Amino acid sequence: MRDKLIVGNWKMNGDLARNARLFDRLAAGWRAPRGRAMAVCVPAPYLAQAQAALAASEVAWGAQDVSEHAAGAYTGEVAAAMIAEFGARYAIVGHSERRQMHGETDALVAAKARAALTAGLTPIACVGETLAERERGDTDAVVGREVDALTGMLGSDVARIVVAYEPVWAIGTGRSASPGEAQAVHASLRARLAHAGADDVRVLYGGSVKGSNAAALFAMPDIDGALVGGASLDADEFLLIGRA
Repeated sequence: MRDKLIVGNWKMNGDLARNARLFDRLAAGWRAPRGRAMAVCVPAPYLAQAQAALAASEVAWGAQDVSEHAAGAYTGEVAAAMIAEFGARYAIVGHSERRQMHGETDALVAAKARAALTAGLTPIACVGETLAERERGDTDAVVGREVDALTGMLGSDVARIVVAYEPVWAIGTGRSASPGEAQAVHASLRARLAHAGADDVRVLYGGSVKGSNAAALFAMPDIDGALVGGASLDADEFLLIGRA
């Protein structure tokens, strides 16, 4: 059976004092049941704070992006090896906000996933469709194309990643796919990954996950956890999701 994984994506939020309170609450409140794990992906300036606050806890930490380059004249970029030096375990790649706001292509996302793996990080590769694509009936084609870019770039190493299905229309909107809707896409993703020899890849759901809907989502056979946005900034809510 695949382990469950709950990951918080803080996005561009936080300050030292607020972070300290949140880290302390998570470190004290999370005792991972067998087969479950929790992590938070924080803005890069706070990786050292996460390392110091969480090193003795059962909560892992990671970054929200990595460069596809290992080093060089790339001002403002952060290499995966730099993130790994802070003891990080995960790195999000290809979040819809990066794809939309920064023009990240499927090929670039796959290259970032490869860079993360090379540095010893586990990439959490995001896929998902817009509302317009969903209404056209293109969901499977869109997420399939995004996953195929990963399998094409990574080959057998795709088995070492985590995939997060985040319908773009549900991110930060308060709208969430129903458990059945999410399961249908997860099942399609699972079949495509299995075809690539990656049957055991964890596939997370993201898109307005809350304590009130987490249990119903996690009851679905192909949903292995969640990538949580705004709710991960509230320690009690995030812990509630983790225990669902």
